[in-house]
Amino acid sequence: MSMQGAGERVWLKEYMPGVPADIDPQRHASLAEVIERSCDKYRDRPAYENLGVTLSYDDVDRLSQDFASYLQNVLGLNKGDRVALMMPNLLQYPIAVFGILRAGLVVVNVNPLYTPRELEHQLKDSGARAIVVVENFAATLEQVIDRVPLETVITTQIGDLAPFPKSLLTNLVIKRVKKMVPPWNIPGTVPFRTALARGKAQPYHRVSLTHEAPAFLQYTGGTTGLSKGAELTHGNLVANLLQMHAWMSPRLSEGEDVIATALPLYHIFALTVNCLLFLYVGGKNVLITNPRDLPGFVKELARQKFTVLTGVNTLFNGLLHTPGFDRLDFSALKFCVGGGTAVQQAVAEKWRQVTGKPLTEGYGLTECSPAVCFAPLDKPDWTGNIGVPLPSTWVSLRDDDNREVPLGQPGELCVKGPQVMRGYWQKPEENAKVFTADGWLKTGDVAVMDARGYFKLVDRKKDMILVSGFNVYPNEIENVVALHPGVLEVACIGVPDDKTGEAVKIFVVRKDPALTAEALREHCKANLTGYKVPKLIEFREALPKSPVGKILRKELRG
Repeated sequence: MSMQGAGERVWLKEYMPGVPADIDPQRHASLAEVIERSCDKYRDRPAYENLGVTLSYDDVDRLSQDFASYLQNVLGLNKGDRVALMMPNLLQYPIAVFGILRAGLVVVNVNPLYTPRELEHQLKDSGARAIVVVENFAATLEQVIDRVPLETVITTQIGDLAPFPKSLLTNLVIKRVKKMVPPWNIPGTVPFRTALARGKAQPYHRVSLTHEAPAFLQYTGGTTGLSKGAELTHGNLVANLLQMHAWMSPRLSEGEDVIATALPLYHIFALTVNCLLFLYVGGKNVLITNPRDLPGFVKELARQKFTVLTGVNTLFNGLLHTPGFDRLDFSALKFCVGGGTAVQQAVAEKWRQVTGKPLTEGYGLTECSPAVCFAPLDKPDWTGNIGVPLPSTWVSLRDDDNREVPLGQPGELCVKGPQVMRGYWQKPEENAKVFTADGWLKTGDVAVMDARGYFKLVDRKKDMILVSGFNVYPNEIENVVALHPGVLEVACIGVPDDKTGEAVKIFVVRKDPALTAEALREHCKANLTGYKVPKLIEFREALPKSPVGKILRKELRG
């Protein structure tokens, strides 16, 4: 019997009454079946609301089917082909995602804030044949369009799914008044509304899908500085959806819950919990397009009887410091879930004080679709740990020789379960590194387990930096900084930050004595998404190195 509890799952005793030890992953054949079941079951209920416009489950069914039909019939895409999506939280997002899945295709989520360099890598690596992009970000796509394998570009404007004339007015204001759409020119693009109309005129063919079929290529940072696509199958996501449903259903009411979604749906946490789980229970999903506009978010919350809220530590902290938040009506709120990065104790305590509700933590990673551990919802208070493994999930703590460590000792957190990815897309050598010979996924996180089966993260094996819940990989930052002609050497680390959890700091040895921090920051801004740009820059005469000349990041951490 395992000393660590992975064999006998000691944590099952901590489960809330009504939560099963295991789920039946075979309950649904695919995400397409889940989508059709929910649209059928909750047809007249509101499904998504955004910028004052609501789509019912019936609308979602009809529009996603039209989009699936367009992809199949007009574009001639075949089962397994990849389609990229580059948009913030808008009504078009679920329509496009569900249409892609119902057509038997694979979704490639793209962060709309990507720089051309990041976008080019992901489109080439995934081999996406088509992309749906919001016009606000088309200028970025234009810069790489000649170097990527895309055949079709479908463009959409923010107000496209609003009824006429609201759609026209919204799009006009965003383009002409707020000037939020940089000029772009990509010949032969197809407007999203045209795609829907052309799809509607053709018969949709239901595709038979199994658990083995890929559903998402979800990109996650690579230690080499290039992100890798985690291949998540229909089986992986159906399993994680059912695991989260088993965990949360004792607290949810079918067809009645309202979730506020400020986390981007292209992020795996919001995709599974907010988009898929709340579709499954017939909830209403209020999509927040610009979560940085906290006063606007608070106004939206004031209009809704929201029952569930998900976020990252920085979002909760930001809300707590936004005027008017403390005056909201929290009476309907059932629970709040923090993911993506650790919830800080000070934030959790202030949150409970202001809302009267605890902040519950979960732990997951892209490679696990994402949820692995969760605090039981009947013991939701902040404890500094990441909770216990979900139903049908096994966690084992291993040493460097792949042996289980004794109870209370730190080891690398390894996971087995139906939610664990098939592997990284076309990266056999990476897969050999991340899976043990006996089939466990190595997370790179170091944790300890207590006698009751609660896990606490103590360190990260990888040097990854977490900025507001987003992964930042030092190698990528170093590679970009090193491209500057004035830089001789660079090292990147994460440092604690009150606002973002961690911040990116670089140490630079100059080649050009006139190089300034400002010039370096501008160079980074041109090549990196905002959250990856170094916040702190320190110039040094030399960097600490090992005998073989490897820069020692751990010495810079001090």
